[in-house]
Amino acid sequence: MVSTRQPTHPGQILKKMYMEPLQITITALAKALGVSRKTVSAIVNERQSITPEMSLRLSRAFSTTPELWLNLQCAYDLWQAVQNTGGWQDIEPIYVPEESSEPV
Repeated sequence: MVSTRQPTHPGQILKKMYMEPLQITITALAKALGVSRKTVSAIVNERQSITPEMSLRLSRAFSTTPELWLNLQCAYDLWQAVQNTGGWQDIEPIYVPEESSEPV
């Protein structure tokens, strides 16, 4: 199940763990990533998600993996969905029979 503690937005991690220690500005990072300043600003200020393409750019720039960035975003998004959407708890599980071991 999803944690009760809200995961950190990947934009905050980008800012606190990469940009601030390396003293990289939003403008400089945008230039290095080949994207607009507006795009980086929206991510850092938690108004935009990390896309698969952005995860590739960040992983290349900071020698991480794209999965790191996508997993951070996925955890954040899933927590938000659990907290802010309704109705999914009322769905009844659908019975799926186990496959027989006999070949078809």
